[in-house]
Order: sequence, then structure tokens, then C-alpha cells
Amino acid sequence: MQLQALVALLSLLGAANATNERHARLGKRQNAGAVVGSSSSSSGAPTTSFTSSTTSTSNSPVPTTPVGTTIPPLANITSGMATPSTVPLSATYSAGATPLISGAPVLPTPFVFQAADWPTQDQIAPSNSVEVTQWMEELNGFNIPDITPTADGTCVGDPAAASQAASRGWWTCGGYTRATDITACPSKLTWGVSFDDGPGFYSMELLNYLASKNLTSTFFVIGSRIVERPQVLVEEYMAGHEIAVHTWSHRPLTMLTTAQVVAELGWARKAIKDVIGVTPTLMRPPFGDIDDRVRAISLAMGMVPVIWTSTGTGATFDTNDWKVPQSFATFEAILGNATMLNTGFVVLEHDLYAQTVDLAIGYTLPAAMNYTPTLTLDSIGHCNGIPNTNLYRESNQNTSFPYANSTSGDTSVPSGSGGQGSTSTTGGALSNAIMPISMVVASLFAAGGFFLM
Repeated sequence: MQLQALVALLSLLGAANATNERHARLGKRQNAGAVVGSSSSSSGAPTTSFTSSTTSTSNSPVPTTPVGTTIPPLANITSGMATPSTVPLSATYSAGATPLISGAPVLPTPFVFQAADWPTQDQIAPSNSVEVTQWMEELNGFNIPDITPTADGTCVGDPAAASQAASRGWWTCGGYTRATDITACPSKLTWGVSFDDGPGFYSMELLNYLASKNLTSTFFVIGSRIVERPQVLVEEYMAGHEIAVHTWSHRPLTMLTTAQVVAELGWARKAIKDVIGVTPTLMRPPFGDIDDRVRAISLAMGMVPVIWTSTGTGATFDTNDWKVPQSFATFEAILGNATMLNTGFVVLEHDLYAQTVDLAIGYTLPAAMNYTPTLTLDSIGHCNGIPNTNLYRESNQNTSFPYANSTSGDTSVPSGSGGQGSTSTTGGALSNAIMPISMVVASLFAAGGFFLM
């Protein structure tokens, strides 16, 4: 697969400076407005600036025992293992702290969770709110494919939809992707590091490990987790990791109505913006469940879909790390598949559970770093040459994405370049006419001479 078209999509003009940019952000990320140990709890750990006026409910595991200083033997990392407590936050960031992203706004006022202002956690976000009505306007000017929602996002649950998977572009049934999907890192033997489903109770342990190894990751975060652990998201962002959308409640998106998809993406996006002040331009569909309708909605809302890598033989770079301990065998197969690709690859891991974090920092990441031939571990945006400014709409310098939308009712989300009535074009091919997303993308790539299989 030729991934240069992804570079064209996001105007990846910073590739020549990628190495210097990476060194700079790794060197600066520990000092970006952090106040380490400025105040302490009785345990001596730094306190955070997060406050909550309401007790939030969650389906994520509640820690009950102390975290050890060593990772358990692989055979002991099981779904039934004792649930450890959290690692304390390593730094606090006050309102007004400056992120590492050039042109990004300073950190907003510390987030305070008010349950009445948000959808019920871990439930499909309702589509009848004022906010969703505003976000729906972002779809104006785009032809969202009229694809009937699937029964439950699975092939078995909807055999009729599964039989149409190719025409639907349904990834779940057949692994179908489109030119607008990011599915790999362009350079061979490059590992696109990503963690889903947080911010988790155990994310700080992972962050400390990544910092010790000078590694950066892309975190695909869930709105329901963000509102209960906002300061962890701040730590991830201020440390130089990439933040992307992973919906509000982690439901298969193809089973939802168009308004529900907008709600799921919109509320997660809002939670990120409220906590760290920026709006991501990357998203990952839960379970990888995406089709052409969901793609069109995501792109119209200014988010490029990112899916983990699959090979032509059906092998996938999903570690299945939640299936411990047998998941390490899956990981070993991933390493073997890596050498057969002409490109790099994107790997799926999770940071919500103690088991998956233990597996990552004790086994999978060390094995990857010591693998022969040598692998380069990098965040997904950076490995694709995307300047970090273009990962967030507030600092975005790309004039071709997000695509030009009609007016949106949500003034907190910066609009894409152009719009109805605009005379701007992209590559001499984009116009302000209403056209299907597929035609917009095809014209954009045709202007650059790129084609993806």
C-alpha cells in the first residue's frame, strides 16, 4: 500500500524536519508548564488541580490494592488478577500553562465535572440536545451516504449488511478501508504506538514508562473516561503525546443513526476541548467499526479515521491485550508479520486496565524495542509526517483539511478552510460545491498524483 496519499491529505509539509521536531518535543515535554511537587498530599505525592463537584459513575475497574514496583510474571497477568491502585500524577499544570504545540491555546481553567452538563457515562449519547443540533450543522454541504445502520456492528449480527460489506466499505466485515483512513506508518519497520479507552486508572504508570524510554504515543480517549480523570488527559497532552477521539461511550458506530454518531464524536471532542483546550483532527472508531457513512460523518466533523494495520492475508496488528495471558502470543505473531510489510504498521493496545498496562510496559514494548531487525516506535501522527500543529484544529496550518463545511452552530469548534461561498480551493481541485466525500478526496489525491489500493 502506498501511504503517500495520506501525506497529501493532511499537507504533511513537515516531513523534512520530522527528526529535529521529534528530538525537540522529547526534550521539552517534561518542562511544559509543569509544577512538580508544588504541593503534596499526606503521601508525599503531587496534588492535581482537578476538582469535581459530583461523584461520577464508571464501568471501569476500581483499584483496591497498592501498585507494586515490578511487573508480574506473564502467567500471572490475567483477567482475574487483583486490581491495583493508581500511580500518583507526576506533575500538575495550572491554567495558562503553555503546551508544546506551536500556536495552541494555553491550558484552560481546570475542568470541573457537572453531571447535568454531560450525557450519562458509558451510555450512547442522546441525539436530541442543543449541542448535537449544532454539531449536525457541520454535515451541511456533504453528501453523507444513505447506508442503513447495522444491527449491532458485527458480521454475525447482521448477515445482510455483511454481504454488502465491500460496497459499504465496512471494515468490520472484510477489513475494507478507504484512501482517507490512516492504517499504517509509511516507513518500513516503524511501529505506530497507540493506546485506546483511557484515560485510565493506570495510564500514569504507562506515561512514566514512556517518558523513561523517550517514547511518544497516540492516545484515543473516551469521553466518559475524560470527565472522570481529566488531569490524566492533561498529563498525556502536556508530555507531548498525541490526543485523538474515541467516542463518548465506546459503541460500534455503524449500528448508530447519523445523529447518534455525531453525538458520540461531538461529546468526546467537547470533553477533550474543555480539558486541554484543543480539538483533535484524528479519531478511531471503537472496535474499528467503520463504513462509508461513518467515515463521511467523521471527515465532515474534521476528524480523519485511524485504524490499526491488517495484512493482505488477514493478520491484524491488534494485540488483543485484554485476552491475557494468551495475548502475548498474538503480539509475537505481530512482530513476525512486521518484517513482511513494505510499510510500517499501527498497533492497537489499551491503557484502561492494569493487565493491559502491565503487559505493555513489562512485555510488548520492551520486546519491540529489543527486536531484530530494529523497530522505530513512534506516535501515529508523527510517523505519518503530520506536523503536531495539524493534529488540533486550533493550531492547524493545513488549508485542505478539515474540509470546508457550511456554517456550524458550534462556534467553539474552528471551521475548516473555505465553506459555502468561499473561493478557496485545494490543489486546484476542491471547490465549494456540495459533493460526496469520496469525490472530494479523489479530487484532492488526483491533484497530487497519488493512488491507494
